[in-house]
Amino acid sequence: MADTVPMSESKLDTFPKFLQHQARTRPDAPAIREKDLGIWQTLSWSQYEREVRALACGFAAKGLRRGDKVGIIGDNRPRLYGAMAAAQALGAIPVPLYQDAVAEEIVFVIDNADIRFVVAEDQEQVDKLLEMSERMPKVELIVFDDPRGLRNYDEPILQGYAELQGLGRIWDQEHPDHYLAEIAKGALDDIAVILYTSGTTGVPKGVVLTYKNLISTSRAAIESEQVRADEEILCYLPMAWIGDHLFSYSQAHIAGYCVNCPESADTMLTDLKEIGVTYYLAPPRVYENLLTSVMIRMEDAGWLKRNMFHYFMGVAKRIGPPLLDGKPVSLVGRLLYAIGEVLVYGPLRNVLGMSKLRKAITGGEAIGPDLFIFFRSIGVNIKQLYGATEASALVTMQPDGEIDPRTVGLPVPGVKLELTAEGEVIIESPGVFHSYYKNAAATEEVKTSDGRLRTGDAGFFDEKGHLRIIDRAKDVGKLSNGGMFAPKYIENKLKFFPYVKEAVAFGNGKDEVTAFINIDINAVGNWAERRNLAYTGYTDLAGRPEVYELIRGCVQQVNKDLAEDPHLASSQIKRFLILHKELDADDGELTRTRKVRRRIIAEKYAVLVDALYGGKTHCPIETQVRFEDGRVGVVKADLTIASV
Repeated sequence: MADTVPMSESKLDTFPKFLQHQARTRPDAPAIREKDLGIWQTLSWSQYEREVRALACGFAAKGLRRGDKVGIIGDNRPRLYGAMAAAQALGAIPVPLYQDAVAEEIVFVIDNADIRFVVAEDQEQVDKLLEMSERMPKVELIVFDDPRGLRNYDEPILQGYAELQGLGRIWDQEHPDHYLAEIAKGALDDIAVILYTSGTTGVPKGVVLTYKNLISTSRAAIESEQVRADEEILCYLPMAWIGDHLFSYSQAHIAGYCVNCPESADTMLTDLKEIGVTYYLAPPRVYENLLTSVMIRMEDAGWLKRNMFHYFMGVAKRIGPPLLDGKPVSLVGRLLYAIGEVLVYGPLRNVLGMSKLRKAITGGEAIGPDLFIFFRSIGVNIKQLYGATEASALVTMQPDGEIDPRTVGLPVPGVKLELTAEGEVIIESPGVFHSYYKNAAATEEVKTSDGRLRTGDAGFFDEKGHLRIIDRAKDVGKLSNGGMFAPKYIENKLKFFPYVKEAVAFGNGKDEVTAFINIDINAVGNWAERRNLAYTGYTDLAGRPEVYELIRGCVQQVNKDLAEDPHLASSQIKRFLILHKELDADDGELTRTRKVRRRIIAEKYAVLVDALYGGKTHCPIETQVRFEDGRVGVVKADLTIASV
């Protein structure tokens, strides 16, 4: 019996077939790594394939059938990625869930997706599943990866990952042809995965994606970015997010590069340095946090080091971007930049774990121009993409040499864009999703009869043909004077400041624009400590007059920028308040991908919205919050309302 099935490139139409191909042609090349107890453990493609085969046969022994659904929940771990491949090998459909989802959210997805088997990372995830087991009668088996803390659990529904693999190896010997025969049955139009949307306006919807959707989009990304088999990436974003699925799973199987799983979120920066990533995906918030950590360290540095940093960063902002884009730069400029490379830029990239980075991609939200320019100034080739779960993540990408922080670039190969009269972006692409699972009405709302996708995003093309996104089309409104109101655009401009973590803008149908603001406790806390401002916690710090003045300066800068835009000049913020608590997904205020649930926030804090528009200078508020350990408490405050 052959261990793998030789096949031509034209027959590589599912990810299990790509896995077989990599194991046959590059058996000793690294496929996936995990940092465990401070040590990197590496699986080659042939080792990884054997692990997947054992699990798939274990699933088969337990009765997993073609078309069944397998839930996957936990942090980025090789065995969880392997569980997706094992399910797909048998023709089953993986359904990743957000690892920080509360039990209620898990129940909805498991019930809606008709999940039979669940693979969970550890005791934390198992406990959430067992807590709701009576409400999940369709679940027949829960497989756990990490056995720590689970020794005395005797629920018959539970089984260890390694134990199931052992069962699978025995079953494989008894049914030697089954595994490869099931892989051979897979086809390009089969369903590859179901990914649930974040649910900003209602319950999440299951986005059904086929192998054709994901393979065509992955190939477009690999072609446009010249992705190589020797790339090293760090996978730390939620496995349920389309961005992680495209970069850490789909592209990895096709290009054959190595996926690295960090030990924890706390060790990510160290892990970036150790691995020497070459290809990196992160939402703007991650880049913002990196920059904030750099600026905090610089503020705490000595006079000489701080002044040297600011001088050479001034040089970098003038010289770095054109140098990176291959444009002409004066000899003096090149010399100064070379000195800065030795003294500042090179060491800084090393601290950030970006010394070997070839491509840094950002997406999911707009990125601030200052943040964008900072990274490009120090030699990091950061680029912006635009996409959606329903378009398999990738629609446009900024080409090398044509980088503009205001745009999201040009369509990738195979994608065509058009704009409606209202400015809505319509996508024609092989990556356009199959359907919403068990929701034909919602599918018809966003998918045209000829298979194109109505994105719901409003935008326009600039003079070079690059796409600019303004806001969600349904969210773009008008002030009472007829001026345009684009809340997300305003919120993003506020979040470009390191002191602002979240923002919610109001104004549709009103005389003026107002805003809620969440401060970034790390950035503002460091700012306060350097000024000897004592505080007891988030609520106390957020209410300090000095912090209000700090944020007022940020709002004034946003207003200055808006005033220079003829379309949005009337959308300047007139009044704002700093919320007494951080907006939180556990409190229903954000999605699991940290998108603002604007309608829910407006309803929950209606008294604050009324105060902003009622001319008040203060407003008392009492809010119920859910803590990480599940306890419920109340936060009280008397909020200041500031005018600008």
